[in-house]
Amino acid sequence: MIIVTGANGFIGSALIWELNQRGYSHIIAVDTVPLSQRNLLQNKAYSEFLLKDQLWEFLKSPQAHEVAGVFHMGACSTTTERNWEFLKENNLEYSQKLFQWCTKEQKPLIYASSAATYGDGKKGFDDESSSFDFEPLNLYGKSKILMDQWALEQTQCPHDWYGVRFFNVFGPNEYHKNDQSSVAFKAYHQIQKTGSLGLFKSYHPDFKDGEQKRDFIYVKDVTSWMIDLYEKKPKSGIYNMGTGKARSWLDLAKAVFKSMNKEVQIQWLEMPPELKDQYQYFTEAKMQKWQAQGLDESQWPLEKAVDDYVQNYLQKNNALL
Repeated sequence: MIIVTGANGFIGSALIWELNQRGYSHIIAVDTVPLSQRNLLQNKAYSEFLLKDQLWEFLKSPQAHEVAGVFHMGACSTTTERNWEFLKENNLEYSQKLFQWCTKEQKPLIYASSAATYGDGKKGFDDESSSFDFEPLNLYGKSKILMDQWALEQTQCPHDWYGVRFFNVFGPNEYHKNDQSSVAFKAYHQIQKTGSLGLFKSYHPDFKDGEQKRDFIYVKDVTSWMIDLYEKKPKSGIYNMGTGKARSWLDLAKAVFKSMNKEVQIQWLEMPPELKDQYQYFTEAKMQKWQAQGLDESQWPLEKAVDDYVQNYLQKNNALL
């Protein structure tokens, strides 16, 4: 039996799809959003759905002894959230409580961290650097770095535990995320509606408009990698999840236009003032730690991933995994 929290969200539901592809179906799905409000688990195999706070009663039951591992994807993922108490409860304290349960029962734990922990990137994006050196740009990033720091300080831990720092994940099942959805998703619908795409201008002398870069990573890569961690059990700790190769917003835009068989039309937009102070111009995961453990490289380079996303999901009415 496997527990997946955040199961009715973007990465969690994609993870359950991937688990099903690998032959896992005895899954306890956990989320704050009931299936009556949003159901990303349709056509997926799982045993039971629990609301977030129901999980603790389940973990006290005899059935919990059957748990073979926990994938903790549940969290507030809104990077602009300003309610610290809400973030502290959902992203830090809930994660700590699960970490402690997994320690007590010696169950493997894989939990979602974030590249937001690296802040403005001046100190790099190296998962082998000290997690106590980074200064996130927002409260969301703060909640994630505090969890990583806390986990690293524990003298008693699950036998196998992994904090995974997602970079710019995009792909099927993100459709409900609204402003927090990927630029790939927004671009497709904007191009479909208007024939053009708006991108933010650059306000940094080292980056031309559209040349701001991100480490875009397809959701099918990260779900496959997390199951690899669970099955192969490399050294415990914090791991980046990115391609290790930054690409520009223009690269992404051109890939979407090409997949839609449309001519590239870009409109340059002023960046909202609230974003200017926390905008990252460059992110690129250092993947040497991952590679040193003999784990797989990305199977979905940007253009291939965009083609799959556009043609097999977005052009099919936002089809689910």
